[in-house]
Amino acid sequence: MTIGYDDFAKLDIRVGTITAVDPFPEARKPAYKLTVDFGGAIGTKRSSAQITTHYAPDALVGRQILAVVNFPPKRIGPFTSEVLCLGVPDAEGAVVLVGPERTVPNGGQLY
Repeated sequence: MTIGYDDFAKLDIRVGTITAVDPFPEARKPAYKLTVDFGGAIGTKRSSAQITTHYAPDALVGRQILAVVNFPPKRIGPFTSEVLCLGVPDAEGAVVLVGPERTVPNGGQLY
């Protein structure tokens, strides 16, 4: 399916820094609850992420990631996920997070 640029422009993809990682034992599949700082205009948001295969909680704090920040909140069991963290599958299907190769200001928009 081909989309136009206007369709792509509807997605608000921003960079944020993970500031906290909490266990999410209630999730059906292994996951963490992430707190991500997107800077002034957007602030801090929470997300559920199935990234336990490649990432330990302490290694995630301080890492910059990309996330869609303009989807509606999604209820995942007892938790509300406010943003969608972006990743790609490795050869076995486990999630590898997407982020900038260098440190950039939080809230920067993908274009």
